[in-house]
Amino acid sequence: MSPAEAQRILADADLIYSAAEVTKAIDRLAGEITARLEEAHPLVLTVMGGGIIFAGQLLPCLPFPLEHDYLHVTRYGAANSGGELQWMVEPRIPVAGRTVLVLDDILDEGITLAAIKARLLAQGVRECLVAVLSEKELGRAKPVRADFVGLRLPNRYVFGCGMDVSGAWRNLPAIYAIRE
Repeated sequence: MSPAEAQRILADADLIYSAAEVTKAIDRLAGEITARLEEAHPLVLTVMGGGIIFAGQLLPCLPFPLEHDYLHVTRYGAANSGGELQWMVEPRIPVAGRTVLVLDDILDEGITLAAIKARLLAQGVRECLVAVLSEKELGRAKPVRADFVGLRLPNRYVFGCGMDVSGAWRNLPAIYAIRE
């Protein structure tokens, strides 16, 4: 996508949550996660690439010891709709016997996060929790539930705060939706 096309998409988009609203949601999530995990010394795993923005904002707000690593699983690649699940990178830190908190930008259909959680549990994780910056309201059941949710999104194509549109705009501090 050209820079001009990316600018046009942003100019035509609807603002769903402002940067201030995103920050407020992350602060709330930090409090909820701290209350639940401050004594657990968890392993926090960021799902690349969308989860990096969320993790970068959330982790400094967690006032307890933790270990951090990442994993990279994708169904999208450069596409705008999901395809076959591909495991790109697994955590380097052993997960067996650990309390693990998985961080991701969005819980959409839940296929990727369900696969991540199942794989971690199969590797002997004692407890696997999921925190997402946002969850899309689809009006149907999903194969996984997030334990911590920052913001609820309409069933629209969204971008910003780690979510992209054709590779662009993950870096936006607010969340937008393509105008319908």
